[in-house]
Amino acid sequence: MGTQGRGCSGLWRIRPLSTALALTIGGWIGWFKTFALPSGGGGLGSASGRTRRLRNKTRLMIICFAWNGVARGNKYNQLSAKERVKIYHWHANGKSLRWIGEALGRQPSTISRELKRNSKKTKRWKEGYDPLRAEALTQRRRRWDGRFKMARQPKLRRLVRNKLAMGWSPEQISAWLTQNHPTMSVSYESIYRYAYHRSAQKDYWHRLLPRKKHRRGRLGKRGGTPVQHIKYRVSIEKRPSFIHKRKQPGHWETDCILFSRYGQSILVAQERKSRFIRLGKPPSRKASTTASRLKTWLKPLHPQMRRTLTQDNGTEFAEHYRLRDSLGLKTFFCRPHHPWEKGGIENMNGRLQKDLPRRMDLSSLSPQALRAIADRHNNTPRKCLGFKTPAEVFSNLCSTVALQT
Repeated sequence: MGTQGRGCSGLWRIRPLSTALALTIGGWIGWFKTFALPSGGGGLGSASGRTRRLRNKTRLMIICFAWNGVARGNKYNQLSAKERVKIYHWHANGKSLRWIGEALGRQPSTISRELKRNSKKTKRWKEGYDPLRAEALTQRRRRWDGRFKMARQPKLRRLVRNKLAMGWSPEQISAWLTQNHPTMSVSYESIYRYAYHRSAQKDYWHRLLPRKKHRRGRLGKRGGTPVQHIKYRVSIEKRPSFIHKRKQPGHWETDCILFSRYGQSILVAQERKSRFIRLGKPPSRKASTTASRLKTWLKPLHPQMRRTLTQDNGTEFAEHYRLRDSLGLKTFFCRPHHPWEKGGIENMNGRLQKDLPRRMDLSSLSPQALRAIADRHNNTPRKCLGFKTPAEVFSNLCSTVALQT
């Protein structure tokens, strides 16, 4: 047990080999006899000095390889609670690290690392090793490492950061990793947690998230409502309940994204079932201009692909009744201060902030660039669509409706 072996790196004591390992080594040596020695040497007994040296060196390499790959094993098991109790008692009785390691079948470095890591002085601990505390600290580190898997895997961290920079949401990244890189899978909640953890460390990962919020949670209510100034307004409470389930195509939502420069806005319309969007940059937020742009988008569609339109209570939608009269489109309005009642378009507005930040000057944004932004979002896979693209689903819906009529 105490024999020193200096023939190969890392082999400092020889342990008894198992029967399977002995047979394996014997097979390797047999191969060496048959194929590695010269045919005229008369076998191992009559080999020349040079051949004997080669034979001995090969045997030693075989034993070293077997020791490192089989006998010692590639799998490392964490210390158990029982082993920690034994370490505590033996160390308190003055046993050496090497002696403890021999008794537990562990390396002395493992015992040293265990004592050093879990004996540090803290504000609540005067220092010294305690097995129960060491076990609790190990479990806490394991939970913490599970949350921050990205901190331990640089390749995964770079991949997630690149996808966030491309405009992908954490949920899309998580699903893509599960399908294409199962060994690197991570939940979207872990991505969010790591992003805000890095922001707390002044790395500002939250700026890569879809909405770039510096903290999680909802903001409070503010301001009044122009409900009384909208003619023929119909509340969303009167909208058929089946529309909420997104089973039927042709139900749209619309909203305006405002920017820091006065008078600049982007008009957004989204079909609820397919999440297909249209973007426009109207010259103003006048109600007549907004109604005309929406009519331009919806008029070419089949009547079954433009059934209803849901919007908020902004004055830019005050002439909604023009769409009702010209296209037969039913219009509904959210309750005051309830924007989540048109949650699909609100979610899309958050996604668009990546390409259309609030401080952007829209005077430098061309119609072609705006159309490219819409195309990119319409061709991005969505989890809610079974990871199909909105453009694909919308095209299939239009074809299905056309065949049915």
